[in-house]
Amino acid sequence: MLGKIAEILDAFSPVMPVMTVSQLQQTTGLPVSTVHRLVSNMIVQGLLDRSGSEVRVGARMAYWAAIATTNLDVLAVVQPVLEELREITGEAASFFQCEQEFRVCVALAQTRRSLRREMHVGKILPLTVGSAGRVLLAYNRPLLERVLGRPLQSFTASTVTDPADFRKLVEQVRTDGYVVTEGERDDAGSGLSAPVFDATAEIVGAVTISGPTLRMPRERCQEWVDVLVPRAERITRTLGGRAPG
Repeated sequence: MLGKIAEILDAFSPVMPVMTVSQLQQTTGLPVSTVHRLVSNMIVQGLLDRSGSEVRVGARMAYWAAIATTNLDVLAVVQPVLEELREITGEAASFFQCEQEFRVCVALAQTRRSLRREMHVGKILPLTVGSAGRVLLAYNRPLLERVLGRPLQSFTASTVTDPADFRKLVEQVRTDGYVVTEGERDDAGSGLSAPVFDATAEIVGAVTISGPTLRMPRERCQEWVDVLVPRAERITRTLGGRAPG
């Protein structure tokens, strides 16, 4: 029974925050009678709220979520996901956060391969190059404006230094929900990043898969979008977070 209730709650997402009972049945694959019965009981208990013919996760859940996320160690949530990403892709998985006008690696599951990009916890990097920096800027407009208030430094031939072009690329992250970059910080490196949010829909950090472009051409990075993005969303949910509306 609890498993079926969890399936119903898991059916909701930032993309589909409100659903009809019919949509819930189609999404979960549970029998129609089971969904109707469970939804009715969950409404009574406050796990779901009804608005006309649609239902959404109940406001009562926010109370439990606040308790669950009190004193929650973000890195303790992030690290197992990074290790999972490393096992799936074979490449380094890291978590970056903003520190003033830079990005800092605060958690890392390093690749076990001998050919690797140098990375360590505590490494400080520019926000203006690489996939993680672009994600962090995409959801922090004041920081983006400060960064664009001075010339963009060139690191390689692929570094984007035109402010208008850079702004368009950052805005595209908000549309796509992820970003792939190649050779922006060093000629032989690629990165794929997705955002993690808190309960107020503010950016917490960027989850990144990175490695040599030799092993991570753009086509491979695109294949891994469906690996990375759901796991970044899982971290957001575990933290009690939500994506911006």
